[in-house]
Amino acid sequence: MLLTGPEGLKALTTAYETNRALPGFVAYNLETVQGIAAAAEAHPGHPVLIQAGSSPFKHAGRAPLMRLALDMAAASPATLGVHLDHSRDLDEITACLEAGYTSVMIDGSHLPFGENIALTREAVRRARDHGAWVEAELGALPGDEDVSTNAAANPAAMTDPAQAAEFVAETGVDALAVAVGNVHGLTTEPVRLDLDRLSAIHSATRVPLVLHGASGLPGNQLRAALTRGVAKINVNAELRRAYLRAVSARLPAALPGSDVVSVWAAGRDAVTEAACRIIAQLT
Repeated sequence: MLLTGPEGLKALTTAYETNRALPGFVAYNLETVQGIAAAAEAHPGHPVLIQAGSSPFKHAGRAPLMRLALDMAAASPATLGVHLDHSRDLDEITACLEAGYTSVMIDGSHLPFGENIALTREAVRRARDHGAWVEAELGALPGDEDVSTNAAANPAAMTDPAQAAEFVAETGVDALAVAVGNVHGLTTEPVRLDLDRLSAIHSATRVPLVLHGASGLPGNQLRAALTRGVAKINVNAELRRAYLRAVSARLPAALPGSDVVSVWAAGRDAVTEAACRIIAQLT
């Protein structure tokens, strides 16, 4: 079942009010979309977001991946939303809203504060016309969304609680992605969140917060974040790694007969298994 925007926003606010979180899983192709949907189907009643966003569009093409994610969500018995992740393009946001996305993320974190506000405000206006909810980002998250990294968080780039309060008030955004020590991709050293900063942002904004770079986050850090306003977590690298390891393990047996189907199936099933582990942590 594909969530509408209002249904998706209700799921987000319910997670926020109950110290849970919606998992947002990044999808790149048919097998990752199928794997995410299967994980959601294994956890009935727990909403899941398929994040068919700007970075995967570069690989699969916007229209094919967008349609694939929406059709899969509509056909599945699970509760699924489709989310545009990390978009910097208002035209792209409009295209996804018109197609039926549940929610969109406008990423103006690279812009000066005032320009980020202006860009986000316009994205919110467009989303309201389609009944969708909006996530924005304030602060600079190190690392690469598509490749694991050794990057460390720069304290100077972390989200400022006072700025966050002003940003939310000026934009009317529904959810705010924050930089509190989290890093895109898996890192060689364990990530340690600045939980005091996260608490301060939570108190200052009183909107659901989003934690990007949740792959590999220690369980105690994740649980602490859920009690400090985090109501959506983004997971990408854990699924990528699970997919690639499964494909690599299957290849030696598959190559003599050119058995691509078993390779794709192994990758898909590994994505499902990894996503199931993460969903279980959030319930």
